[in-house]
Amino acid sequence: MTPNPNAFRVATYNIHKGVQGIGPARRLEIHNLGHAIEQLDADIVCLQEVRKMNRQGERQFARWPELPQADFLAPEGYTAVYETNAITRHGEHGNALLTRWPVIRQNHHDISDHRFEQRGLLHVVIEVEGRHIHAIVVHLGLIKGSRVRQIARLREFIDREIPPDDPVIVAGDFNDWGARMRYAMNAMGMRDASDLRGPPTLTYPSRLPITQLDFIYARRLTPLDSSVPRGPIWARMSDHLPLLTDFLLSKE
Repeated sequence: MTPNPNAFRVATYNIHKGVQGIGPARRLEIHNLGHAIEQLDADIVCLQEVRKMNRQGERQFARWPELPQADFLAPEGYTAVYETNAITRHGEHGNALLTRWPVIRQNHHDISDHRFEQRGLLHVVIEVEGRHIHAIVVHLGLIKGSRVRQIARLREFIDREIPPDDPVIVAGDFNDWGARMRYAMNAMGMRDASDLRGPPTLTYPSRLPITQLDFIYARRLTPLDSSVPRGPIWARMSDHLPLLTDFLLSKE
């Protein structure tokens, strides 16, 4: 992490509900994810597919955490914020944000495009050096048309809810093959680290990443560096790899 006092790190990570594998080979990875998230040393961690509770998991795994996953994953000294996107037969899951900075307020906005996919925006206002940073955690739909409409609703939400001069971060699993949503994000003043020279930030699938589905966009913040942790340990914890971006908080 850069020593610049105005720099900070944002991470986004789809944790696949803390479980990997299929059938009898299913294994609980939530404890390993807790150690991994701490190692990221990010000031803001945006998480998707986070379980608040799941009765099936509680029955199957003896070491299932007693706490909701967002609280369990939060490193010491961090605040965990969670909002449910989907209620299922066995429980509920959604988006979460972990931060070492004070949380001013939070809200949730439903952006579900059809009844088969429940999606939402988690909006958290964080205080940094006396300034407010708005962080929005997203997990967009699997269908291209849904993603287009959800980005339009994201823009409406930002225009309606966030002052135009406040810094904004939008991070999460965009399900965006080919980064086609980048044009729409750029059109609303949101930029990611795509202009920085560096290795490709491929995040999916974790075992042999061929594309980037996870993105961190920002307005009124300057990206300094972007990276993706790799290796066999990261490959086994989720089907996605985490994405990290260091930003510079400009002086007022």
